[in-house]
Amino acid sequence: MLNFNFYNPTEIFFGENQIAEITKAIPKEAKVLVVYGGGSIKKNGIYEQVSEALSEFSWGEFAGIEPNPTYQTCMQAVSTIKQEDYNYILAVGGGSVIDGSKFIAAAANFVGEPWDILSADTEVTSALPIGVVLTLPATGSESNSFSVVSNSETQDKLPFASIHVQPKFAVLDPQVMKTLPQRQLTNGVVDAFVHTMEQYLTYSVDAKVQDRFAEGLLITLMEEGPKLVSEEVDYKVRANVMWSATMALNGLIGAGVPQDWATHMIGHEITAVYGLDHAQTLAIILPRMMAEQKEAKRDKLLQYAERVLGLDITDEDSAMTSAIELTEQFFHSVQMKTRLSDYGIGEEAVDKITEQLERHDMTALGEQQAVTLDKSREIIRASL
Repeated sequence: MLNFNFYNPTEIFFGENQIAEITKAIPKEAKVLVVYGGGSIKKNGIYEQVSEALSEFSWGEFAGIEPNPTYQTCMQAVSTIKQEDYNYILAVGGGSVIDGSKFIAAAANFVGEPWDILSADTEVTSALPIGVVLTLPATGSESNSFSVVSNSETQDKLPFASIHVQPKFAVLDPQVMKTLPQRQLTNGVVDAFVHTMEQYLTYSVDAKVQDRFAEGLLITLMEEGPKLVSEEVDYKVRANVMWSATMALNGLIGAGVPQDWATHMIGHEITAVYGLDHAQTLAIILPRMMAEQKEAKRDKLLQYAERVLGLDITDEDSAMTSAIELTEQFFHSVQMKTRLSDYGIGEEAVDKITEQLERHDMTALGEQQAVTLDKSREIIRASL
């Protein structure tokens, strides 16, 4: 096992009627800016609950964070913070709202050009504190220190990480999922699944605990995911999916093990150019990435086939092929498309996305840096 440190300071309030807990979680002297997206929280009762919990606070709101948060919109929020002297951010939404809020929190304290946080990997030395009310389980952003933000003018989608933007607390009430559209539920399941795979499907370092944790998440998502997009969904299904999404990317299953993220890097470029949802790009790329890296990942791919999918691995090649096929079938079972052509994207994407990868120095991806630009090109081509 690799050397590692694991520390997650986010306090989690999980279960029904937990939004009221933000009253205790935010310092009374805080001036709070509530950041959210398109306004669905005003239709499903969440805004009302948040307003009630903040009744004794000085607070305002900023709406309009996009599904892929843009630098331009985030900087409007930064201007609001500076004009009104807000000193605490409450992100109410899914991963995009939380990611955007993380950048806003960092940019509000940043000296210099905030885009450098993303483009030049400039260190974040302080940020406004952040709390979260999660409305869409998917990215795990509510309990980690990572964020991804897009620049709509340059078609860049870039990540950054800083412990200073780790949320202080997160409210996870599975009941908020009742009003989510099917597309968002599908995205959430796929997002959590691929996050887990990026930390699991690498090479063995005999990290049995992390492997078993990851396998448990994968099995849970494969069992509960299809139920989530069916007509009848009970609280337990929502709760299991929500908790799986948080556990998939709070740092626990990745502690002490190699991590891949090649699928994510290619996926980010597809989103930047074509505007597809993050999870949609992951479902397109992962099966092709698995096929291209089949030999390099043989041991873990067979482990996945046997332990997660329950396949007989006596015939190893057949088992690996079946594992890849069943993974794609799982995406279909939660109503997720798995080809670029399903979204009207054609052959021109091969060169466009490859050029984006090269422009961002993404020429050696994966846990072994073995996914070269040529291999990425072939993965994209195979995804048409």
